[in-house]
This record gives sequence, C-alpha cells and structure tokens, in this order.
Amino acid sequence: MGRRLFKELERSYGFDDVAIVPGEVTINPDMTSTKMTIGDQTFDIPVLASAMDGAVSPSFATLMHEMGGLGVLNAEGLYTRYEDPYSVLEEITSMPQSEVTEHIQQVYSEPIKEELIGKRVSEIKQAGGVCAVSFTPQNTKRMSPAAVEAGADLVFVQSTVTTARHMSKSYKGLVFSDLIKSLRIPVVVGNCVSYNVAMELMEQGIEGLLVGVGPGAACTTREVTGVGVPQVTATMECAAAREDYFNQTGRYVNIITDGGIRTGGDLCKSIVSGADGVMIGTPIAQSAEAPGRGYNWGMANAHPELPRGTRITVGTKGTLQQILFGPSSVTNGTQNLIGALKVSMGMCGAYTIQDFHKAEMVIAPAIKTEGKFFQMAD
Repeated sequence: MGRRLFKELERSYGFDDVAIVPGEVTINPDMTSTKMTIGDQTFDIPVLASAMDGAVSPSFATLMHEMGGLGVLNAEGLYTRYEDPYSVLEEITSMPQSEVTEHIQQVYSEPIKEELIGKRVSEIKQAGGVCAVSFTPQNTKRMSPAAVEAGADLVFVQSTVTTARHMSKSYKGLVFSDLIKSLRIPVVVGNCVSYNVAMELMEQGIEGLLVGVGPGAACTTREVTGVGVPQVTATMECAAAREDYFNQTGRYVNIITDGGIRTGGDLCKSIVSGADGVMIGTPIAQSAEAPGRGYNWGMANAHPELPRGTRITVGTKGTLQQILFGPSSVTNGTQNLIGALKVSMGMCGAYTIQDFHKAEMVIAPAIKTEGKFFQMAD
C-alpha cells in the first residue's frame, strides 16, 4: 500500500519569486495616476506609513499628508503613554542592542492615557493633515471613540492575525460591524493572508484590509511562531476575495499590502498582485524626518511575555521626498518609490492602479540573479 501524505502543501510566492510582464502597449509615466481612495479620503499616492513609533509621529503624519500619502499613528504607542514621548524615543534609540528589548517592554508598560489620544489627533488635524490612528482589537471599542471625537478621519484595527471570529475566555470579541456603525468613519483592519478570512471581514463592512503576517523587517513573528504566508500569494488571495465581494455587492474594499516592501519593484509587484496600496515601515523609518533616528521596531516588540519584534538599525538614507519621489542617489530601488511605480505602470500600459492589477506576472526564481554576476560580486 502506498504512503499517503498527512498534508498537501501549496506553493506560495514572495516578491523575489515573481516578475512583472511588460504590456503590449506602453504609455508615458507622466500619463499614469497613482491615486488611491479609502472611504471619502483620496490620496495622490498609494503609500501608507506604518503605525510604528519609530516611523510615524504626529508631525510625521502631517508630512506624509503633505506628500500625498497617509501616515498612521500608533494610538497605543509612546505618543499616548507619555506627555513627552521624545525623551523616551531618545532612550530607545541610544540603548545597546543587548538591552533594548527589555527596555522597550518596560517603557511600553506605562498605561495609555486616553486624554493623550485626543491630543495627538488634534495635533495632526490642527496642522492640516488627514488623521489615521491604529488600535489593537482589545482596546478599540474603549479607546477609538476618543480619537473620533477629536477628529480622526480613519481608524485602523491591527493585530498580528485578524479574523472576524475571535474566540476568547476573557472578553467579548470585537464585532467589526458594530464598531463601524458606532464610529461612522472608515475602518481598516488587519492583518490577513487568506481568501475566506478576507471575505468574512469584508462582509463586516470594513473599507480596507491589511495583508501580511510577519514580513516586516522589524517583525519576528515568523521566527517565533512559524506563522506567515509570502506577500505575493497573500495579496492575491485577499484580492480574489475583494473581486468576488465586489461582484456580489457592488462595494469595493481596498487591499493594502503591509510589510516586506523594500524597493520600488516590491511596491509594483504588490499592486500587480492586486493591492490598491501598500503600507511600509522600514523605508519610511529610513527618512531623515522619521522619529526613530535611523532605528525601527515593531508594535509586537513590547509584548511582556513573548516579544515578536526587534529594534533594527535601518540608518538614515535620505529625506522622505527622496525616498518617495527622488531624485535617487542609489541604484538599488530603495529611493523614488513612486517614480518606479509610474515607470512600471507605463511599461505595462496601465493608466491607473486598477489597470495595473491586470498586468501579468510570471514565476521567476532567477529574476534577481540572471545576468547580475558583476553586481553580485561587488
């Protein structure tokens, strides 16, 4: 009798496994539109800065707005735990690596002060920015009304893995449909990597879905728990759910690839995989204006018992203007991300992000090494 496998495994693909196929018609990059709309908010570029304390402060969220994107503030981070969060940021960024995780756990044990939530939202709004704030599911019901009352435009509900059906002995799970009715502003949730969960979350009335478990440079979820799906496959799964949901209901839900994006090529592959936008952390943290001063660390880093992140040294690579729009001083694709997106869209004949979804991709394991002997030898 032949052996039967205990499990059948499907092949999954990340950014380095695939390549975009150029179109049969090409257009000038300056004819492309990179606009993205979430609810009643329209953004010139499909880039969201991650809700990480080393990436987005209230002033940085305003700067992202001025650049045409969106900065998401971690409403459970240092900015809502401390009246003066910047001295705590200084401690984190100046500490030896061997001591920093324990110190981060300690400073994030300071209780969240709900009055500071409204204060930080007001800082962003008074500076003229669109305000998006992020909460974990267990705090969303209690804390998000203060953000909305202060003028928040969008609420993000983020955890390592998000489902519409969470089982718990300790509290009644967050019901997204109830939350959306009570807040009356767009709600984006994450993170998710599969078709069925994406469909169930969309049925709750969300406006956007974050895709990705563990791909971020500062995240160690995959190492600690073994859980994750490569981003190209994960994005395609969730985008398939979006298309089916739209065909059934006529309501369009944004797919946002969150994490693992280092270069313009990664951004473009995210969009072709079906994303309407991307959320990036480390490239943003590499900007001269970022509050982390050349460091970044994940939201799960402060878990008191099982941290799933680490402080990483990302360096300061340029201004936010350079990283998003150039001019680029490097040739590795880490600057002028929007320029790269517009050129790639032009190569594929895509006038809009939705057009770019129709571009073809191929499985291409040699895409990074083919003909690159001398680059790899340097």
